[in-house]
Amino acid sequence: MASALRKSKTSKRKKPDLLFFERKLKKKGFDLIIGVDEAGRGPLAGPVVAAAVALKSSNFVNRIDDSKKLTPKLREKALLEINAKSISGISIVSHKVIDRINILEATKLAMRSAVLSLIKKIKDLESLRIHVIVDGNFIPDLGLPCTAIIKGDAKSMSIACASILAKVTRDRIMEDFDSIYPQYGFAKHKGYPTKAHREVLRRIGPSVIHRKSFHYV
Repeated sequence: MASALRKSKTSKRKKPDLLFFERKLKKKGFDLIIGVDEAGRGPLAGPVVAAAVALKSSNFVNRIDDSKKLTPKLREKALLEINAKSISGISIVSHKVIDRINILEATKLAMRSAVLSLIKKIKDLESLRIHVIVDGNFIPDLGLPCTAIIKGDAKSMSIACASILAKVTRDRIMEDFDSIYPQYGFAKHKGYPTKAHREVLRRIGPSVIHRKSFHYV
């Protein structure tokens, strides 16, 4: 009985309003809302990738959500629609830079560069009030009004789109690296510290693209 009640309550839960933050900021007078997210903070190899997305339309056919909740096929389909219905910017920061300045600073750098890449595509920029919303609990130094939203990729459509764009871009990079270093299995784990990945590292050591400053490497 208790189990049935829990199931009933769960089924009645409303889906999050993915445009809540965008609408709130529009009401405050901001003209352009930019969602930002990254992919690749946790892996032992490869770059960190950040994406910035400003929606031209919020009417999506494909599912838009935290990229981790979507299958690779769903992410690829969503990406095609995101590219058609938004302005975006992408930044890729290499493993070498990560080792030099640490992963947090590299992530902030990637986010700043992604936003700047997007802004360069905007016409009549001087007349626009811009607000940036970032997934996470820190704000990169952008020189723009900015709000950090914990688990923002599940709460904001702009951030969710950025999440998908960053994830697909990084996955493709790691799949390319897999063809160069097939012994590490990058196509499967994308550089994350899976058991299989750690075992390969113990057996043959790191590749050129591994982050030497990370544990296990």
